[in-house]
Amino acid sequence: MSVPKQDTLLHIAERTHWESARASGVSYTMSTLGRTLDDEGFIHCSSDLDQVDGVLGRFYGDVHRDDLALLVVDVSRLDAPVRYEPAGDELFPHVYGPIPISAVIDVRALPENR
Repeated sequence: MSVPKQDTLLHIAERTHWESARASGVSYTMSTLGRTLDDEGFIHCSSDLDQVDGVLGRFYGDVHRDDLALLVVDVSRLDAPVRYEPAGDELFPHVYGPIPISAVIDVRALPENR
């Protein structure tokens, strides 16, 4: 599998955790649903909306979309390395450190549950 060169990554965030980090000005450290960077060792991200859709279906089916936000992360603003690692037949980007608030360049809504 070839590793893509990307300018941005996507991260599904629980809205309350994102808003708390943004309000306090501290780096974002949630990895995935209910798990922190310290728990996982990295922050789970996606390369594109197709990966986001798959992750939503597999892991966030019971979470109302209003409780989530899609963070768009500028890779050039990260202080931590990004590694693309296999999960099934795909490579997913993992950020091996906190995401500075300044690296989040957009926050989007997610589609409703299916």
